[in-house]
Amino acid sequence: MTKRLEGKVAIVTGSGQGVGRGIAIVLAREGAKVVTNNRKPRSSNVKDFNAAIDPNMSEVDRQKLFSLQGDAESTANKIIAEGGEAVSFYGNVADFDTAGKLIQKAIDAFGRIDILVNNAAGLGTGALATSTEADWDYLTVPKLKGAFNCIRHAVPYMIKQKFGRIVNVASDAWVGMAGISAYSAANAGLVGLTKATAKELYKLGVTVNAICPQAASPGHFVEFNAMFKKLKALGVKIDPERMKKVEDDHGPAENMAPFVAYLATEEATYISASVFSITASGRVTLYSDPAPTQTIRKDDSPWTVEELIKVAPEKLLKNYVSIATISDFA
Repeated sequence: MTKRLEGKVAIVTGSGQGVGRGIAIVLAREGAKVVTNNRKPRSSNVKDFNAAIDPNMSEVDRQKLFSLQGDAESTANKIIAEGGEAVSFYGNVADFDTAGKLIQKAIDAFGRIDILVNNAAGLGTGALATSTEADWDYLTVPKLKGAFNCIRHAVPYMIKQKFGRIVNVASDAWVGMAGISAYSAANAGLVGLTKATAKELYKLGVTVNAICPQAASPGHFVEFNAMFKKLKALGVKIDPERMKKVEDDHGPAENMAPFVAYLATEEATYISASVFSITASGRVTLYSDPAPTQTIRKDDSPWTVEELIKVAPEKLLKNYVSIATISDFA
């Protein structure tokens, strides 16, 4: 490792396992001191773990899932065992005061906060018609409010030191994906938050970007399989080769985390308000920024419905194809 982040202090929310754990470990390998976080300690008791998962899961899948489990303390211990510096903090960052205590933990332990990775999230699937209010809150509040809470508490320190790197962990679902409506909405909101805060903070030395990672995690392992069971039951056509490629992208999280470390370096000062899709298999993709494409205008009077029926298809919507007609899975 090049130790590009030597002297920097990072907080990674939701870093007990999966993507967040991989990011925390790689930031530490690059020299950062890290505060790890998740909501509460996780049991390492196999019996309790088995009781909480699908009873029809194969033994091979069961053991794979169990191997991916962890919490903030186990991640911190991993970093320390590799020669790095880390402390753990348990608490739900969706609570404003708890998020403030997390930021204060970094200040108390290491004297500053340079890098904030907002990874904490509720994971799940469900079409709009079958989602409950509780489902909506679980999938939107931790990601959106958790990110806001942490940013709000961290930014004053970053502005004062004229340096800060914020990376919001979104998902490729932000463009809208069938079967996960609430999760798509949460991530689209996070992209909007990323772009707005980036514009506010760039001249103050703070960059804000979003990543859409694909890597191994307990949440992906459980929810990905659950989603496809539901879709198959509904008769949705699924391309097995396409889905295999998706799964191949979900390798060890440490393999995709170097790009997060890159965004945290001094060399990445010019990168802000951007969204990247990154995979553990080595692919990095920059999303284009939303921009107007076609416009129609009438200055002398409001449009009538009859006029729009005639003009819109030719002048505004020529070659238009709704993405609602395109399957995400076939």
